[in-house]
Amino acid sequence: MKPVSAAAFLLATALAGAAVAGEIETGGKLLLTHGVSALEGGAGGGLATWAVIAGGATNRGVGGEVHYTHVGVDDYKLRAFGAAVGYRDRVELSATQQVFDTGATGAKLGLGRGFKFKQTVIGAKVRVMGDAVYDQDRWAPQIAVGAQYKDNNQDALVRALGAKNDSGVDYYVAATKILLDKSLVLSGAVRLTKANQTGLLGFGGTDGYKPQFEGSAGYLLSKRLLVGAEYRTKPSNLAFAKEDDWMDLFAAYAISKNLSVTAAYVDLGDIATFKNQRGVYLSLQAGF
Repeated sequence: MKPVSAAAFLLATALAGAAVAGEIETGGKLLLTHGVSALEGGAGGGLATWAVIAGGATNRGVGGEVHYTHVGVDDYKLRAFGAAVGYRDRVELSATQQVFDTGATGAKLGLGRGFKFKQTVIGAKVRVMGDAVYDQDRWAPQIAVGAQYKDNNQDALVRALGAKNDSGVDYYVAATKILLDKSLVLSGAVRLTKANQTGLLGFGGTDGYKPQFEGSAGYLLSKRLLVGAEYRTKPSNLAFAKEDDWMDLFAAYAISKNLSVTAAYVDLGDIATFKNQRGVYLSLQAGF
């Protein structure tokens, strides 16, 4: 079974199972407290994964969301679209397709104008302890563990660039705490990865798995508007081009209970020898 069809099957199975389980509800979470759709799918910030579970449902229900994301920097564009489902605020399954468009830069790299890398990301996350929202009388955050399988469609090319494989698995543990009395959202994650530019340029090279940090801090200006910043460290496994850390300044706005939009200024550093890749991140998410 192909990765995309396998992901669709997993999501459909989860929704069908929830439907027959009985006493299933939808909705119930406070606006924005389940994050937005992260770049690699699943719930989080734009660049970072959080410990929260996708969808608006509490521990009595099933929730889901779909998203479309566009990132435009000086020399490249990235599009991502996918879906995620959360079951009883405990388990999350997600599937995302990413398209990395080199545009005019492709010709400068010798790949051809408009050359594209495509990657499928299939994720699973499990909340193991805590509740980011409802444990307001406890200091402990919500903690989740997860994995993301990534499959790149340019096997021969990424190997020629120095990568060892065109597919790989990231593993992570994330902790998220929402302090309602202070209007703060704090999240951090440690990701074990060997992905080059999150896998868009393959996996491995001069090194194998390395732990990396992802952090988010946000302030709720209102129940509908969250502003903040994120920082994500990156490995640098390819000898021909260094890989920089990523950062952003973001604003996420809940248009309604079922629709939100996220905009950010992103600084992705050097990508494939082209320096100072800065630009705009836009994402639209619909869910229940």
